Amino acid sequence: MPIIDALITWAHLISASIWVGGSLFIGVVLAPLLKTMSESVEERLMIMIRVGRKFNKIAVPSLGILIATGLYNSYYILTKPETIFSTNYGVILTIKIMLVISLLIVFATHVRMIRFSVEKKIEAKEMSQESIQKLRSKIISLGRIIVFISIAVLLMAAMLDAGI
Repeated sequence: MPIIDALITWAHLISASIWVGGSLFIGVVLAPLLKTMSESVEERLMIMIRVGRKFNKIAVPSLGILIATGLYNSYYILTKPETIFSTNYGVILTIKIMLVISLLIVFATHVRMIRFSVEKKIEAKEMSQESIQKLRSKIISLGRIIVFISIAVLLMAAMLDAGI
C-alpha cells in the first residue's frame, strides 16, 4: 500500500535526520565549542557526557526505528538470497548492513566507556588528569567514527535510492 510505504520512508528519514544530525551537531559544533570554554577538562567532559545522555534518549529510539524501517524496506531482497550478491542493489545493501552492524558495535563501545560509574568518578574527582584525558580522547575518536560510519550509511542509502 503506497501510503504505508510513504509513512515508513518518512519515519526512516526523520530517524536518520535525528541520528546523523544530532551526531554531527555534537561532533562539529558542541565539541569544538567546549574547547574554547575556560572550564577544566573534567567540566567539559561532564558537559559532553550529559549532552550525550540527553541526546541518546531520542537517538537510541531513532536508531531502532532506522533499523526496523530499513529491514522493512529491504525485506523483498533479503528474502531472495540469490539477488543479494548478483545485483548492485544487493551488494550495496550488504555493505550498508555491514556498516550498520559496525555502527552498533562502535556505539555500544562508546556508551559503555561513559557508564554512570565513570561519570561519578569524574564528578568526585577520583580520576587522574591523565585518565580523564585518555577517556576524553577515546570518546572523541569513537564519536568521530560513529559520525563517519553514519555518513557512509547515508551514502549507501542514497545509492540504493538512485538504483545504482
